[in-house]
Amino acid sequence: MKRISILGSTGSIGTQALDVIAKHPDGFRVEGLAAGSNLEVLIRQIRQFRPRKVSVATRQLADELKLAVAGDVEIYSGDEGLLEIAAGTDADMVITALVGSQGLKSTLAAIEAGKQIGLANKETLVSGGHLVMELAARNRVGILPIDSEHSAIFQCLNGEARTDASRIILTASGGAFRDRTREQLKGVTVEQALRHPNWSMGAKITIDSATMVNKGLEVIEAHWLFGMDYRQIDVVLHPESIVHSMVEFADTSVIAQLGTPDMRVPIQYALTYPERLPSPGKRLDLTTVGSLHFRQMDEERFPCLKLAYECGRAGGTATAVFNAANEMAVARFLRREIEFLQIEDIIRQVVDRHQTVSVPQLEEILEADRWARSVAASL
Repeated sequence: MKRISILGSTGSIGTQALDVIAKHPDGFRVEGLAAGSNLEVLIRQIRQFRPRKVSVATRQLADELKLAVAGDVEIYSGDEGLLEIAAGTDADMVITALVGSQGLKSTLAAIEAGKQIGLANKETLVSGGHLVMELAARNRVGILPIDSEHSAIFQCLNGEARTDASRIILTASGGAFRDRTREQLKGVTVEQALRHPNWSMGAKITIDSATMVNKGLEVIEAHWLFGMDYRQIDVVLHPESIVHSMVEFADTSVIAQLGTPDMRVPIQYALTYPERLPSPGKRLDLTTVGSLHFRQMDEERFPCLKLAYECGRAGGTATAVFNAANEMAVARFLRREIEFLQIEDIIRQVVDRHQTVSVPQLEEILEADRWARSVAASL
């Protein structure tokens, strides 16, 4: 039986991970759950899965939670609580499904404690990829990707020599506005941006899909996960979201991983690797799909993707600043403080003002993150 802790248990990935675990009750035990402020969902999770430890965002929420589940579980709060769920349980594997760069410190703590990582928080590698990968190698900790694209690449590389892989091809759905011109993006609403055509995801990642920031973050994540130069990582637009990503090899063979758009499939693969168990996902019928389409990515239409490549090549704190500026800009858009197109303007301005630290330590990354959020909030 594999013991699991989940950071971000009440979010989209966290709830789907627990759905997978519920389908295989003999294979998993939930040791810890870390959530934000959604007590209603967390209480249901505690009663169903009976974790030994849980954490919430604030002490006040922890006091409220104690009244609801008194005596059933150890309750923690804040950053200390997050670290306790990451590193202080008997879990074999920690699923990092937090939204944004807040996952970096807790992921490092889990790795330091020798926990296998199921990585659904791409911002962790974007902000501190060199720290994470170096620590994982030193502690001989496996990092299993949960993002559908990176899970696809991981599967395509199974049994292959990494040196034989010449190119990674990430597929992008294009998000809610993939068929709109830049002129047609003026004045789009929050509700329109949240209508992803293929995937059911949280608000922040759905907006990131519409701006193509999400694909930019995935490019940087792929660089760290698979040790590929940015020249070897391409992105193509694939509206159907059936081919989740591809790998081209030295002999020009291309291996792709296909499936219906269902995040429970890559989540389960990370949980059960190297085994495969029956999945709750819908089976793929290509005769029903009929045809698959691919289009070259237009960097003028999606400038945030181009900027992500620039920051990735610059390295150091540039990627952390790119990510933090985006998080703040998306939050402001969701609060209806700025227009949709201002998201990319803010990110560009913050990146242009930043003086990159080439090989940052954790505190320098966190300081760059704080600086970028402050500037992005003021623009």
